[in-house]
Amino acid sequence: MRRRTLGILVLLATLSLAGVVFTQVIWLRRAQQYEREQVTLQQQRQQQLDKQFNDRVVIALTDVTERILSINKDPSDLFDAVKQERPNYFAVTINDTIHPYLLEALLRQEFKRRNINEDFEYGIYDCFTDSIVYGSYVSLDDSLHAVPGKHSQLQKLDKDGHYFGVYFPRRATPWMPGVKGTINWIYPAVVTFIMFAFFAYSMWVILRQKRLDEMKDDFIGNMTHELKTPISTIALSSEVLSDPGISRDPERLRTYARIIHAENDRLRQQVERVLQLATRDQGRRTMHREAVDLHELVEETVGSFRVLLEERKGSCSMDLQARDAVVEGDRVHLGNVLFNLVDNAVKYSKGAPEVRIASRNDSKSVQITVSDKGIGIHREDLRNIFERFFRTHTGNVHDVKGFGLGLHYVAETVRAHHGKVKVDSAWGQGSTFTIELPLMKYKGAT
Repeated sequence: MRRRTLGILVLLATLSLAGVVFTQVIWLRRAQQYEREQVTLQQQRQQQLDKQFNDRVVIALTDVTERILSINKDPSDLFDAVKQERPNYFAVTINDTIHPYLLEALLRQEFKRRNINEDFEYGIYDCFTDSIVYGSYVSLDDSLHAVPGKHSQLQKLDKDGHYFGVYFPRRATPWMPGVKGTINWIYPAVVTFIMFAFFAYSMWVILRQKRLDEMKDDFIGNMTHELKTPISTIALSSEVLSDPGISRDPERLRTYARIIHAENDRLRQQVERVLQLATRDQGRRTMHREAVDLHELVEETVGSFRVLLEERKGSCSMDLQARDAVVEGDRVHLGNVLFNLVDNAVKYSKGAPEVRIASRNDSKSVQITVSDKGIGIHREDLRNIFERFFRTHTGNVHDVKGFGLGLHYVAETVRAHHGKVKVDSAWGQGSTFTIELPLMKYKGAT
């Protein structure tokens, strides 16, 4: 996929996600506005119903008061005798005490006539004793049974004279809006977050895959070049050897034979490097674990580079201070790890290579560091340096060859030995690679 096409896809996906989020926000706002309107409408309806109920109660209690005056043959007129003290509590002023059963009968009769079907409590206040002397709960569902007793809802009021109170315990508390609206926001918000997270992860996977494809293309190009060179050299040498006249020049014959042997060995090593990673991915790389002295491996590795260092007038110093350097692992693979690190230190040096290998111990592990004074690694490349096919830009150094597999192989092998690998580098100042492996006596430590 071309970069421009990928950019267009990312842009379209971003616009689509933004459109979905915008549409959802608009829908939620409209839904919330509609809900607020419904809440307001319901509150208005409830207020109307409450007002109608309260008006019926006031009329009924007024009629009860008039009947009490009539029964007591009291000619006085009690103006505005009914007061609503609370939304569900009414107090009625009277001139004298009244028998509770008579009051209950009058209340039942009048409430039924006014179509008031709510359960209620009533209490009679005696001004001489300054207390509610009688209280009872009346259930209209079962009119034959009343629950006598004083009830906490029938509080004594700050009133002079006799009065009785009526309390409707089942009248609903005013509804508090807003909770449902908050719940309505939760589900869309969670869905939007999941969608955004999935989009971000998808973009990350796409961009990462794009980057891997680019590195793979570089790898294929490098591999093609690396394989074509020895193949071409072998083909050319074979043509020379096919000339019958070369048998008269034994020295020239041996030279071309050595060239074919060297190029064939080079070709074999390149193929093996690729196969090492292929078999590692397929889980077929077996580890022949044994006791391995890393100091011995370091000395062997340095010995294999001695001729190359002499040709380039370089040096490799060793500072092996670890008191215990014996680990349990595969000698061949650990040797390849050290070889790759030293090989990179030599390859990525502009002039004469200066390589330093050191070792030290902590309580449970041994650390091997390979340092150089080469071209170094860009800071932005450090996090990707151990990825497969990745190759750091070498600036003006154009003769560095490779597939971008060496450090990935190093990291995978060290991890397979329960170890760690890290790099410290700055561009133009060289690099230091450190591998840490658990000592054999602490097998399995990480």
